[in-house]
Amino acid sequence: MLSIGDADLDRMRDAVFFEGPDRSHRLSRFWVLLALAAVIAGAGVITDSTATVIGAMIVAPLMTPILGIVLSIVLADRSNLLRSLALVLAGACAVIAIAVVLGALLPYAITAQNNSQVAARISPRLMDLLAALATGAVGATALARSDISDTLPGVAIAISLVPPLSVVGLTLESGQPGEAGGALLLFLTNVVAILASGVVVMAIYRVHRHTEATLGRRRDGRLGAVLAIVVLVVVIAIPLSLTARHVSTSSVRIADTHAVVDPWARAAGWTVLQVSTAHDGVIVRATGPLPEPSTDGLRSHLDRHGLRGVAVRITLIPSSIIVLPRG
Repeated sequence: MLSIGDADLDRMRDAVFFEGPDRSHRLSRFWVLLALAAVIAGAGVITDSTATVIGAMIVAPLMTPILGIVLSIVLADRSNLLRSLALVLAGACAVIAIAVVLGALLPYAITAQNNSQVAARISPRLMDLLAALATGAVGATALARSDISDTLPGVAIAISLVPPLSVVGLTLESGQPGEAGGALLLFLTNVVAILASGVVVMAIYRVHRHTEATLGRRRDGRLGAVLAIVVLVVVIAIPLSLTARHVSTSSVRIADTHAVVDPWARAAGWTVLQVSTAHDGVIVRATGPLPEPSTDGLRSHLDRHGLRGVAVRITLIPSSIIVLPRG
């Protein structure tokens, strides 16, 4: 069975715990890197730049205290558990606050409608939880095994921690609490997944055996923490399942609507620009030359394609070409 030695445990503690004589130095490094990562992530979301957002993922140090929570649970180390929890909570609040400040400097709102970085982070699904569980397992394994620690940059990119928090702050400042809640759910999903898979990996490597002789009553606290993580995974999975169902329903409605309105628009020389869903139905935007295409019979066609009872709002945008002669 896989196991680690005392030297490995010392290395792991040094990697994720903020303790010892260099504690203040490590804390200052954490906060400097987190603040810079928050600014980079906020700028990346605002400019809709995937490359910039990835840069923020690599710089961000939030993975360290999260893995610190994992290790402190396994070791039943109460002081480091509280310290790591405080760093994660305070760090998350700091990133959100920085994003709010950045959003306040803009003359326009940052929402899912005008920004793909926001749109990609407000509707987490069960597949996001599965990916986060796998990524968290890789991160915990890299912590336990020094020979694969070079995978950590990939882990930082694969699991999104700071960018969702930036989206929370930017959308809150833009007056979109629903979108902010979706981004916060993605962050919590990733954190809970890291905790769950991390504890499993630590159990596989038998990290807990280093404290069995001295645990005493602390074993109950460790079991309670593990149980709390299991409950959190279940709780997180519920809204993710609902989101997945909503996204699936929306995708079907969009496909069914396209099947009807595309040939309808082409017959009149028009083009469908966009089909999207809203809480009250489906929205269609189309453009073309006058006269506007007739909608007679369109409702019955939509009903036959599975959209009976679904409100469909069509926005027609007439277009014309005007040639200005040379002067």
